[in-house]
Amino acid sequence: MHQFLLEYGLFLAKTVTWVAAFVFVGIAITGLVRAARQEGGDRLEVKNLNERLRRLADIINQELLHPEQLKQEHKRLKREEKARAKALKQGTPPRPRLFVLNFQGDLEASRVSALREEISALLQVAQAQDEVLVRLESAGGVVHGYGLAASQLQRIRDHGLRLTASIDKVAASGGYLMACVAHHITAAPFAIVGSIGVVGQMPNFNRLLRQNNIDYELHTAGEYKRTLTMFGENSEAARAKFREELDETHTLFKSFVASNRPQLSLEQVATGEHWYGSQALELKLIDEVRTSDDWLLRKIKTADVYELSYRQRRNLRQQLMGGLARLSGRAALPWQRPAGML
Repeated sequence: MHQFLLEYGLFLAKTVTWVAAFVFVGIAITGLVRAARQEGGDRLEVKNLNERLRRLADIINQELLHPEQLKQEHKRLKREEKARAKALKQGTPPRPRLFVLNFQGDLEASRVSALREEISALLQVAQAQDEVLVRLESAGGVVHGYGLAASQLQRIRDHGLRLTASIDKVAASGGYLMACVAHHITAAPFAIVGSIGVVGQMPNFNRLLRQNNIDYELHTAGEYKRTLTMFGENSEAARAKFREELDETHTLFKSFVASNRPQLSLEQVATGEHWYGSQALELKLIDEVRTSDDWLLRKIKTADVYELSYRQRRNLRQQLMGGLARLSGRAALPWQRPAGML
């Protein structure tokens, strides 16, 4: 009887475990499907940062100020709001607007598609006195992706709007390629800036294949259609051509930076090294040591600040693949892009 009860208990525990696992997976899939349906398509979100920061300040004031003081503060804010509304009715030019964009870069610069939509939207409504702030966070990536991202920021300048780039953590390599387009660059004291260089890397398994008597064939039409390969035997000529391509990309990178920031000494900064914010200021890689939050707090006193965020609809497969890519860190990407990465 004791043995029977023990076996029955084990069977029951296994059954409960399997049922719980199936329920958990079902809930997870249902949640992902619901999230995908709720997105309902691509959309542009606009947030008034003046109001958001004012609400935060009001929360603190409610704790710190005497009720009469709090009442006077609310009256002051209402007077300011009425004054702005009256000025608009009388035809007085409105306060300048500051449009805030956020670019969180990965190796593929995958957010460039959202960036182009945000810029296309704001360029249709922006006026001469308006400005744009792009908060950059990127350690660089593929040449063509970050080249396009920098070109999108160039559109802002081409339309006569003042552009500021703010670096709180890192804008290196391709990230700095984007930042240098701005009229003004700010960075936090310990933000990583620079890395004006190009890298290309891949493993080679040719010796491993030969040890296991595995042949590998690669056929091309065109002498330099393929230089270095992962599985073939690489020649010195192929290596020389590969290095030549990296040098050409580096030359283009330096030329682009020089055209946007002629005050730089390229011999000093185009070595592939990176520097922290305070050091970058001395090298003229940036114009000011300041966090984006502090820069915005100063601006909201004289401008209406709006944060733009273009949300792209992703189906269930894209969500799952995106999650896997984030977990893996896209570790294989440098091997897949041997022509060079910024």
